[in-house]
Amino acid sequence: MSELFKALQQFKPRPEKIHYVNIEGKQYQVSLKKKLEIMNNGEENYMIKPAKFGPEILLRPTPKRKHLYSVLKPATKGFVFEDSDIHWPNDIKDNGEAWVIEYE
Repeated sequence: MSELFKALQQFKPRPEKIHYVNIEGKQYQVSLKKKLEIMNNGEENYMIKPAKFGPEILLRPTPKRKHLYSVLKPATKGFVFEDSDIHWPNDIKDNGEAWVIEYE
């Protein structure tokens, strides 16, 4: 029994594994949770922000895309449609409807 206690006293736990990520060409030490998050989103989607207590690893903001789409609006000169069906324009006249490109 005394041998068991001696073995338990000499027992050393494994050191915790150190996790690294490469962001912007440099290697940084992070926690397992942060490494899994970075692996899920991709290292190229992260950036380094300088902070008081060391660099901060942040997810890059997604760029807002400008969409172009056409909308049918009343105009000074525009189309007249057969039975309000936009696929059957009959005539062009004043106070009709026209396709206008809008940006979002």
